[in-house]
Amino acid sequence: MLACRSATRSAQHKPLTYASRTFSFSAPRSRQRLVILGSGWGGYEVMRGIDKNRWNVTMVSPSNYFNFTPLLASCSVGTLEFRSAVEPVRRYTPQVKAYQAWCDKIDFDRKVLDCVPATPPLAQSKPGELASFQLHYDALVIAVGAYSQTFNVPGVKEHAHFLKDVSNARAIRSRIMECFEQANQPTMSDIDRRNILHFCIVGGGPTGVEFAAELHDLLNTDVKRHFPGLVNLARISLFDVAPRILGSFDEGLQEFATARFKRDGIRILTQHHVERVEAGRMYVKEKGEVPFGLLVWSTGLAPNPLVESIGEARKDPKTKGLTTNDECQVIMDSTGQADPDVYAIGDAATIVDAPLPATAQVANQKAKYLYKKLNRLVRGRAHTEPFVFHNMGSLAYIGDWTAVYDRTQSENLRGKEAGRLAWLLWRSAYFTRTLSIRNKILVPFYWFMNWIFGRDLSRF
Repeated sequence: MLACRSATRSAQHKPLTYASRTFSFSAPRSRQRLVILGSGWGGYEVMRGIDKNRWNVTMVSPSNYFNFTPLLASCSVGTLEFRSAVEPVRRYTPQVKAYQAWCDKIDFDRKVLDCVPATPPLAQSKPGELASFQLHYDALVIAVGAYSQTFNVPGVKEHAHFLKDVSNARAIRSRIMECFEQANQPTMSDIDRRNILHFCIVGGGPTGVEFAAELHDLLNTDVKRHFPGLVNLARISLFDVAPRILGSFDEGLQEFATARFKRDGIRILTQHHVERVEAGRMYVKEKGEVPFGLLVWSTGLAPNPLVESIGEARKDPKTKGLTTNDECQVIMDSTGQADPDVYAIGDAATIVDAPLPATAQVANQKAKYLYKKLNRLVRGRAHTEPFVFHNMGSLAYIGDWTAVYDRTQSENLRGKEAGRLAWLLWRSAYFTRTLSIRNKILVPFYWFMNWIFGRDLSRF
């Protein structure tokens, strides 16, 4: 998860400041202090693998859980329940101190972090007053992720839904059912029903494609049984500025997915540009006004505000993320050298001259590399081996028990799969990658229960 907030927000307040030493449960000073910013694919994996007997570990994140992001599309339509897509950070307490907070500023010279709680202020607090605190570190891991990219299209933040957090999936699920309940009212005209049952997705990458596929499955199974008179009015439209969907996949798999979507009635509108979004409608350059009941926006990543506020570090000109060497150490702009005590991984960082895709797979492998490196260093052993990414391939679900699996860039078992076999690989991969035993039980349990009894379409 993201572990910062906009620096401009903190500048508007004059917070009370408390040093970290005032906490009565401060850890002994005999161990080096490792602070991890973020509880996403990078930060959470570092916390899991780090030697907590030798490091004094602190995690700072605005969320007290880890999102298993590949399952969010399934959660947003009720195929899985939300609990099966999250892992609690506090599984590792008291070995790890965890603060639900934002990091607003990093002082690299003093090795100090300025943090602000992400929890609601106390009732007795004065308006605009936020109590801040400071943390000192010996080693710092910046894994704050990135925000959703809106390309400054007016109205997107106000009227579109994103799909990066379990809270987003919950809001989308509620909105889908709200659209059908509204369309079911006797006062609605057929035109109004068609408009509110128009589900638009902007972004033809894996997230947008998987959500469109999961939504299509929902409409043609459970919604068809519960709202038989409305399902024929529902439409799914997928917009993208690129000439093809799934642009990072093999061309043959792109064509397979496109043909599958067209056969299922999902409209693919590539090379279309959204100019602005208003309540219930968006304006597309090539089509004009497009009404919708739900808009899901999935068009890439924008830099995290904390990363933007760091002026001391070198930034990648394309991604605007922190630039690191091949050992994941942040390169400082003033010296051109890497800071040996500051690391950056995941969507917040790019290795110099070796750009990698902003995927969970990359972040997870960087995290494993980093905790092994830190565990060796704390034992006094040298570790100068560079990070090497091992591409395991890319998966995307495209609906009705079919998927695409691209291994053309993989180091092992090169090739590609499409159809039912790829779907089995997709499900087995996500099942095996879930972290806790609890979720390894919950995920197949929910899959089986929904196959037998269908999804729950209640609004609550």
